[in-house]
Amino acid sequence: MLRKEDIFLIIYFILVIFFLAAFTIVFFVVYQKRKNKLLQERLEAEQRFRDELNTARLEIQEATLKNVSWELHDNIGQLLAVASMQLKLLQKKQPENTGIEEVHNLVSDSLTEVRALSRSLNNEVIEKNGLVKTVQNELDRFNRLEVLQAELQVKGEPFQLKQEDAIILFRILQESFSNTLKHSGASQLNVLFEFSEDTLEITARDNGKGYEQDGVETGAGLLNMKSRAAMIHAEISMESSENTGTSLYLRYLNMKNLP
Repeated sequence: MLRKEDIFLIIYFILVIFFLAAFTIVFFVVYQKRKNKLLQERLEAEQRFRDELNTARLEIQEATLKNVSWELHDNIGQLLAVASMQLKLLQKKQPENTGIEEVHNLVSDSLTEVRALSRSLNNEVIEKNGLVKTVQNELDRFNRLEVLQAELQVKGEPFQLKQEDAIILFRILQESFSNTLKHSGASQLNVLFEFSEDTLEITARDNGKGYEQDGVETGAGLLNMKSRAAMIHAEISMESSENTGTSLYLRYLNMKNLP
């Protein structure tokens, strides 16, 4: 039979072992929490850096586009305007010369398109007109140029978007439209805006030759659009296959309308 002192000694060792085990567990838990916190802070810092880098890159792009817009409007636009006036004066002196009239019409049409392009590149114009009107103006320009037949349909009650978000959404659509014009061979482009209480869903669909999506996911254009969409927490996807056209889908959540 164990003596009383032996029992106390066994209990003492059990308590010491229990204390050491508890201390080890607590230390491990605290260490893991601290480690996870540091990892989380590091990830958040890296995300903030990426966001700031993307913001700076977009600001540089927008500043560049604005400068190009001014150059088009102030320099090329002015030259075309002067050329148009000179041709108009010459046409009055030689009204029977149909060649002068044709050139005058061509210069006038070029001036109209240069001014329209200048407006689409200037973010201040986008902020003033809003997303819907700016997209409509861009599609009207395609129709005037007769590069394809473009149409915009709006469903629901449009709400006011944040100016920065509207600019980013328009730049994404511009990139998509550019790809359609350059690569798709499409004759039609249909754009649909569907507004709900706090959501805007945009679909841009062409009837071009399409492409196989394997290997295209890493294209610079698509990566650029996805990067822009991520900045405003918008969902973006593209669907395409050969001979069926291409569709761009955007889903934007209007944070201003949320409680």
